[in-house]
Amino acid sequence: MSEIIMTNPATGEKLGVKKCWTRKQILDAYKKAREKAESFKNTTIEQRIEEVRKIKRYIVENMEEIAEKISKDLGKIKSEALLMEIFPVLDCISYYEKNAKKILKDKKVRNPISLIGKKSYVFYEPLGVILVIAPWNYPFNLSFIPIISAIIAGNVVIYKPSELATYTGMLIEEILEKSGFEKGVVTVVYGRGGEIGDALIEGKPDKIFLTGSTTTGRIIMEKAAKYLIPVELELGGKDPMIVFEDVNLERATNAAVWGSLLNSGQACVAIERIYVQENVYDDFVKLVVEKVKKLRQGWNGDYDIGSMTSPDQIKIVEDHIKDAVKKGAKILVGGKRKGKSMFFPPTVLVNVNHKMKIMKEETFGPVICIMKFKDEKEAVKLANDTIYGLNASVWSDDIDRAVRIARQIKCGGVAINNALTASANFALPFGGTKQSGMGRYHGPYGLYAFSNIKAVMIEKGKKETEINWYPFGKEKYERFLTTFKSLFSEKTVDKIKGLPAMIKLMRNK
Repeated sequence: MSEIIMTNPATGEKLGVKKCWTRKQILDAYKKAREKAESFKNTTIEQRIEEVRKIKRYIVENMEEIAEKISKDLGKIKSEALLMEIFPVLDCISYYEKNAKKILKDKKVRNPISLIGKKSYVFYEPLGVILVIAPWNYPFNLSFIPIISAIIAGNVVIYKPSELATYTGMLIEEILEKSGFEKGVVTVVYGRGGEIGDALIEGKPDKIFLTGSTTTGRIIMEKAAKYLIPVELELGGKDPMIVFEDVNLERATNAAVWGSLLNSGQACVAIERIYVQENVYDDFVKLVVEKVKKLRQGWNGDYDIGSMTSPDQIKIVEDHIKDAVKKGAKILVGGKRKGKSMFFPPTVLVNVNHKMKIMKEETFGPVICIMKFKDEKEAVKLANDTIYGLNASVWSDDIDRAVRIARQIKCGGVAINNALTASANFALPFGGTKQSGMGRYHGPYGLYAFSNIKAVMIEKGKKETEINWYPFGKEKYERFLTTFKSLFSEKTVDKIKGLPAMIKLMRNK
């Protein structure tokens, strides 16, 4: 049985060792989960909300300790742990406390005249056992939110944290246990994806929810296809920021720096490409450089930016910068780390173009890339010149123009005159297009994503037959013909002519 050694990437401090699960343990966990699902699906929404409320209370009462543990696991500063990890989870729970009952309530649907006398409904029912595979960049946020959404929809969960965030996975397990949350609803499975991935799929969950890289998403989708397991994929991004000449440059550059460098750039919704209209390009670059030079990088102190988390990711960042410089890019700030440190300095690149990896592939690091554009047409073309389609931002004092551009960008969310806010409102759907994934969650969509949405038609069943049942014949054919013309014709005369035939059909005479 292999082990995972947990370390603080910022300091190298050993945090512990966790044994990886075996195939047998995983399949046994699925068996227990299916048994639990049979009873949990019969709980009321109110009961599920009360269970999730226990998690909320515990997080609120132990917030500082939780932020400290997340920070240790990932090398991020505690302010980011609060802002981007803990707050979204509490916001998610609060939203569902207020809205889940209404979202999942049976919905009556109006019938057309051809179905008069019948009643139509939509029921929202649990799927069963959900496999949640979480990433390492925001492991608290991006684990708990799909877990909570699945639970409130009436499902049980098999949860696999990233091997690079095992310490946070253990933290989540601790919260579930110490909060008094119902046992057996969530099972935490530990291990490396390459070692236990097949067993997780072999367990045949009713749905897989993955947040991770596009490469991982492709692998999971391929394996799930063998059993026709539905998947929801929240994958990578290469999010553009488009800055027009009429903006408030001070605000726009503040947003560019934060939106590019938050969590050391390790965010799928981080700004990875900045396009600035040529008239204000020089001023924009100057302000960005000034602001980046003032940032404080470190851990467990008064800092703005922490370390990176993944050694492999740092190598990708370095490769992208090396490739860009070789092809003509210029480094204005940063660009190189000291030795093998996990602290990669905030970096600004100019003279970049779309022949460079850093403008085409997901970098996922603390790098700001700035490129000129001439007009709206070129800005949209550059923004859409990517395999990704997660988020974007458009900056202009002309809101009509900003909205016009937003409609043309192929992505899942757009913030206008702000950064990342399209994903900040939990009531809005979150997800991507193209190779940024498939499906939507958050808000109502987060519960629908984990529900069997069932169409139901009800009637009293007093009549012995229906108009569309056998026998057919020439007379019934003529009535169908006249009635359908009456129902769908745009001519008033046809509608009037068809009324007698329609009435006879309705009465089944």
